[in-house]
Order: sequence, then structure tokens, then C-alpha cells
Amino acid sequence: QVQLVESGGGLVQAGGSLRLSCAASGSRFSIYDMGYYRQAPGKQRELVAVITRGGSTNYADSVKGRFTISRDNAKNTVYLQMNSLKPEDTAVYTCNAKAYYGENYWGKGTLVTVSS
Repeated sequence: QVQLVESGGGLVQAGGSLRLSCAASGSRFSIYDMGYYRQAPGKQRELVAVITRGGSTNYADSVKGRFTISRDNAKNTVYLQMNSLKPEDTAVYTCNAKAYYGENYWGKGTLVTVSS
């Protein structure tokens, strides 16, 4: 069992920055592909960014060039640096850990609010 705990959400003005962190329990963090998803009010959850266990990254088109996902396997932590935030980035951001053999874990989420 893996527990994921997000932090770093909050209220920021448009154009500002936030860094989300997701800390994972356990000793097998390095085997998981890690991702951030978000869900805005009245909308479906969408993938924001993912970083594979090998370090490859992928981003939603809406955040390319503004968000950067990274991981520190020594600290069992994945980060999402969010720059040039827009009001449409307002959502609950949730961390995900997925293993190639099927294990899949979710955090509880952290709220990001971007004011105009």
C-alpha cells in the first residue's frame, strides 16, 4: 500500500506561481510512474502531467511551457512547478502513482485557486 500526501496548494493571483509536492510512503517509489491530475468544478478530471519511472515527461497541451513535473526518488517526492498561472488552472490537483503491473494509488488532492 502506498500513501500519497499532496501539499503546496493555495490562492494565487493570475500570473503567479505555485509548487505542488506529493510525498509517497514506502520504499518502492522509484518503480512508479507519477502524475498529477486536476478536476475543476463541473468538469471531468484531466491529466496535467506525468513523469515515468525512467524520467520521461508528458504534459497536457493547456499547461505545456508553464508547468514542470519532476521527481526526487531519494525523497519519495514528485513536484509540479506551476508558472504563469491562469484562472482556468483553478482546480483540485491530485497526485497519482501507477505501477506497470497494475497498482494504482491516489492522493486526497490539494486545491489551487487562481484569481483574476
